[in-house]
Amino acid sequence: MSLLKKIIKINIILLIIFILFIISLYIIAYYSPVLDIKSYGQFYLYDDQNNIVYQGSKTNKWVSLDDISPNVKNAIISIEDKNFYKHKGFDYLRIIKTLFLNIKNKEIVGGASTISQQYVKNLYLDFDKTLERKLEEAWLTLKLEMHFSKDEILEGYLNTINFGEGNYGIENASNYYFNKSAKDLTMEEAIILAGIPKSPNNYNPVANYDNAIKRSKVVINSMVNNNYISLEDSSKLFNNNIEIYGKKDNGELSNIMYYQDAVKQELRNIKSVPKTLIDTGGIRVYTSLNIDLQKKLEESVNKYVEGDMQASSIIINPNNGNIMALIGGVNYSKSQYNRVLSSKRQVGSTMKPLLYYAALENGMTGASTFKSEETTFTFANSTYSPSNYNNKYANKDITMAAAISYSDNIYAVKTHLFLGEDALVKTAKRMGIETKLEEIASLPLGTIELPMIDFANAYTTLASNGMKRDLSFITKVEDLNGNVLYEKKYIDNQVLNSSYTYILNELLTSTYNSAFKDYNTPTIISLASKISRKYAMKTGSTQSDCWMIGYNPNILMMVWNGYDDNREVKASDGNIAKNIWVNTIESYDIDNKDWYETPNNVVGLLLDSITGEKVSDKNKGYVYYFIKGSEDILE
Repeated sequence: MSLLKKIIKINIILLIIFILFIISLYIIAYYSPVLDIKSYGQFYLYDDQNNIVYQGSKTNKWVSLDDISPNVKNAIISIEDKNFYKHKGFDYLRIIKTLFLNIKNKEIVGGASTISQQYVKNLYLDFDKTLERKLEEAWLTLKLEMHFSKDEILEGYLNTINFGEGNYGIENASNYYFNKSAKDLTMEEAIILAGIPKSPNNYNPVANYDNAIKRSKVVINSMVNNNYISLEDSSKLFNNNIEIYGKKDNGELSNIMYYQDAVKQELRNIKSVPKTLIDTGGIRVYTSLNIDLQKKLEESVNKYVEGDMQASSIIINPNNGNIMALIGGVNYSKSQYNRVLSSKRQVGSTMKPLLYYAALENGMTGASTFKSEETTFTFANSTYSPSNYNNKYANKDITMAAAISYSDNIYAVKTHLFLGEDALVKTAKRMGIETKLEEIASLPLGTIELPMIDFANAYTTLASNGMKRDLSFITKVEDLNGNVLYEKKYIDNQVLNSSYTYILNELLTSTYNSAFKDYNTPTIISLASKISRKYAMKTGSTQSDCWMIGYNPNILMMVWNGYDDNREVKASDGNIAKNIWVNTIESYDIDNKDWYETPNNVVGLLLDSITGEKVSDKNKGYVYYFIKGSEDILE
């Protein structure tokens, strides 16, 4: 019996010590510096004209608690933190209950996070579940509770929480989902919004109306149990479909969040910008976003992509490497996965221009010939039998220009093996591709997978006449006092011979040149009547990928379309990338030269488009460009 008394006594002492410890923490929190929650949201993002396109690290519009419908407040408190006005930051009874349930079920079946804790996460923390992060959250929650009233905390929480579809804050969500202010929300509308934060992608009514209604039923039960509404009144709710507005005002772009996410990702890699400013706000970020191009790109993707097909695109200024527009997917609200930055896809024949640059540099010319015919390549331990699209072969010698025009696979592999399989790998690396490439026979046919952003390094080098550029979204970062924390440095790094680059860029105009209509048709002849300027252009396709890439000195645009699950695409699906490309790039206003200057050491000769032989009738020929002296081989 004395042992039992001793155990009870020890437990009482430990409980008293714990209570005193908690009280002391609250006292220390009370006398510690006040948290700066007012600067939160002061994150400004500007386009290339210094016009603000995004304000607030997570919210645009802040409304006072008095301007938020009581329906919202009641629904949110009921489902998220029923004891919000009773506890001091932590619901200890709820924590104990949750721990018991988790232990009993041997899995995580629920959490006990309060509105105060969630607000702290929104303000200052990432969502990692490390012990260090949890302790930091607890301490900041204490400070928040000691320095601010419950109404101030609830107001801040409602103005910063994620309501899905790129909407942070109750006013943004109200305007987007129901086309009204937060103060005018009905009970049903408020309940729908209250259900979203649990899983913004799954429970918002635009992405999944049925899931949103199911979640709303959970919110209703919680409100009945917590005496916010009667059972009788609850039975009158959601008997009819709720009208969802689902639009953003002022022409706001639905998929611009892909660009914004990319900016924030780059921002975190800039060492001169303090992480605290990124997390809490207090910075102005100037970007190279061309809002007109971005709008046109989104419009084009929405016009041509249907069903569950995906598309991604990046538009770059070759003169400086600035990224002017980007779309990482068809619908940001359904998938935040940025296919420009993260997805690796086979690039198909768009790899060939890299090979042909290496060929020019190693003594070949645009008029160099190989025979296009069915071919099996034999190696020490294997064979390789590539085929041309639709099994079309010249069955005679064709030039490099013709091979580019028709995207002839046999010519490409013969060139690759002639140069040595290491030539393409080394050239791609010089052009800026960071992904490791294997020295294999099929490499020029794009059987390897590359992220679009990595592939863009190489094409930017070609488009900039051999200059390797640093691709970036951000041009400058300032704090709110105007102090410059970062400014992009533009460094010219000539990695390719500008004369060979010029010749290759000319060769890439053969893809839509009618002079190559013969036994085959140029791969992009369908766009010839739709373009008003000269471009270097190349398409690529695999069983599951469609690519369209084109550029001139002012603009480079890459487009991919296909399916995330790698299902097979139809031949006609290649037109999607082409149409997105031409519809977008032709909208861009160019205010300077639209093609490259011919180098002094380069000369042009009119030759037969297919064979490379001399012709006198310019209607039957194509102008081939040579380094002076290399054309003598034709004599």
